[in-house]
Amino acid sequence: MGKRKAAENGHAGSDDSGSDDDISMLDVDFEFFSPAEIDFHGLKSLLRQLFDSDAESLDLSGLADLIISQPSIGSTVKCDGEESDPFAFLTVLSLHDHASNPVIASLVSYLSSRSATNPALAQLTSLLSSSDANVALVLGERLINMPTAVVPALYTMLTEELPTPVPYTHFLVLSKTYAEVASTLPSSDRPSKKSRPADSEETFYFHAEDEALARVAEVSGGWDYARVDEGASDARRAFQDAGIRPRGFALLVKGERWGEAVEVVGKYLGQE
Repeated sequence: MGKRKAAENGHAGSDDSGSDDDISMLDVDFEFFSPAEIDFHGLKSLLRQLFDSDAESLDLSGLADLIISQPSIGSTVKCDGEESDPFAFLTVLSLHDHASNPVIASLVSYLSSRSATNPALAQLTSLLSSSDANVALVLGERLINMPTAVVPALYTMLTEELPTPVPYTHFLVLSKTYAEVASTLPSSDRPSKKSRPADSEETFYFHAEDEALARVAEVSGGWDYARVDEGASDARRAFQDAGIRPRGFALLVKGERWGEAVEVVGKYLGQE
């Protein structure tokens, strides 16, 4: 069912002159819907994007089905009616309530193994194996060119749909980051540069809101994907000399601070 609309202004260059002065405006209405059966393939595709090269290790079909099975929590974003494919989604899955589900058991095992590779995520690794913790897994992804203007609304609606009082001890936001890496292509196949960057230690966010969430998070950190394609970084160069290396990333927010985290996201993205 439809929830609400968000308007977004965009720019489209003219095909005629290519002049910077000849620009037309595009008005796009994004609509928010509850997850539904029609979204199965779209959700699976977005989940594959979220988990990147490790997606093959997980039951994405089962995960998409689980998201669809709770239509009262979470949203998809579309711009061509309810029957169209989702451009983005955000939802919450209770790791406690679904602990016996093989899909969640496998996902928790995966997250435990990857977080264990980063000492900064020791608390997360411990929580994932604790029977006393009630962790809400926040899953969200969007197409690369989606405007961030839809994000605050997604988080606000998700929070309004949570049980009252909120039963979760922690919210685990699953995401991804990337770092720039030097190209492995032969020099003749790369753009000519006086100097080429070495692998960068700087972390860049795929999701702009993660930078805001990190300010409220109790723990945050990343990990290398278990499945690494050595040529993938060059495939993502997009006409740059450096490639990019995606990494898994997680933020752990205490349950009592979730409302604050949502407010911080809204303010950071200029919506409040």
